[in-house]
Amino acid sequence: MLTYELDTPPGGSASAAVIRISQMISALSYALDLTEGQPMGHSVRACIIGMRIAEHLGMPIQDRGDLYYSLLLKDAGCSSNASRLFHIVSADEIRAKGDLKTTDWTRVGWESLQYAITHVATGAPFLERIRTLLRVAATQQRDSCELVKIRCERGASVARRMGFSENVALGIFSLDEHWNGGGYPDGLRGKQIPLFSRIMNLSQTLEVFWVNRGADAAVEVARRRSGRWFDPDLIKAVVSLHQSGALFANLGTEQILQDVIALEPEDRQITASEGMLDAICMAFAEVIDAKSPFTYLHSTGVANTAIAIGQELGLHPETITFLRRAALLHDIGKLSVSNSILEKPGKLTEGEFSIVKKHPYYTFEILRRIPGFGHLSEIAASHHEKLDGSGYFRGYGAEQLSLPARILVVADIYDALAAKRPYRDAMPLEKVLGIMQSEGDQKLDARCLEALITVQRQQNSPGAGLHELARAVSNPVVSNQKETFV
Repeated sequence: MLTYELDTPPGGSASAAVIRISQMISALSYALDLTEGQPMGHSVRACIIGMRIAEHLGMPIQDRGDLYYSLLLKDAGCSSNASRLFHIVSADEIRAKGDLKTTDWTRVGWESLQYAITHVATGAPFLERIRTLLRVAATQQRDSCELVKIRCERGASVARRMGFSENVALGIFSLDEHWNGGGYPDGLRGKQIPLFSRIMNLSQTLEVFWVNRGADAAVEVARRRSGRWFDPDLIKAVVSLHQSGALFANLGTEQILQDVIALEPEDRQITASEGMLDAICMAFAEVIDAKSPFTYLHSTGVANTAIAIGQELGLHPETITFLRRAALLHDIGKLSVSNSILEKPGKLTEGEFSIVKKHPYYTFEILRRIPGFGHLSEIAASHHEKLDGSGYFRGYGAEQLSLPARILVVADIYDALAAKRPYRDAMPLEKVLGIMQSEGDQKLDARCLEALITVQRQQNSPGAGLHELARAVSNPVVSNQKETFV
């Protein structure tokens, strides 16, 4: 059974809290919401709606347990198609994803045309926009199927990696199938579509329209799509629940996380073991890194580098484990940043850089929701702070940065420099270390940097060993003044 100290470093004296898998997954689902262009809490609210539908249908408890995790992880593959979508629309893919949720893209007409005009190549010159719009229109069906397939396959893979059942994986895989066979990726029709998937697709649509247009409008949209998108029998259940006032009850309260955790079937409640926690951290690290080819293996690379530094400094094994988990999840807030920024080959505008600088804030806001992760959220969110207070997002200085935080800062910068960027190739090892040494004791912890250099120099040749193992693709971007490691 895993226990974690509340709001204290490993080895602190606070009473320990038992972490349930539902607590961790529901909190981490907030990051998936950001990637899909939805307000944080979308997946949690969709889960509550779906579980209410399942209860109304009399679904067996065993199946409800699998449905519960399918709903929370429905968007686990959402980051994997972000880069592809960005290159298709040549614009902010997060906004494109978010607004698509309120568009009936299966019907050709003014609604689809308006969506294309307002989301494709929005910053490009007129003639380039026209060419891009024509290309998108010509390949829309093929591209849509490809994007959904990428997302569905990755989402199912993430669920399996976490140890969930095949029912959960298949439910996620078929999330975007439609009752009339017009969905993706396999064009399944009617009851060929797993019941989990039918409930999940309906629940997420209801939640999005509830947030944007209100309860009555949400149910009306579902009714209009009955027999096309949705199972007519499920629509009957939705109408009944809405008429009784139960469908959307208390979805706007501040206790939403507690409410969704309470819905987990009692006989399916799972307490996190050390291995399960590691598996979830690793799976979400893959979700983070899948967002862009320039972030491939970044989180695991930072974790490996941080571990090497911590071991060189003689940290306790429990602290090393703590540090590894913080490193794996440190960039979870970066799922809020559009690929139009992450993959921009030139300088960022002030507005774009201000968006980038918010990602540690989102890391903190997501991780702090996990019971017992108070200290870990602080460390993970401090990966862009500097000893002289010149970092972000809080401008912390030496007094506020613990040793694990200082290690993570050094590990993140090392990986940012050691990897290929959208605007430059990977740097040689000696150049990487030289740049980091130029930061001096004012910005980076001298002990941590020296530990990194020692480990590197112990390798048989420059650029081998740790450099290859921890080789990562963070996202340094060029501000108007100098290179900043994002």
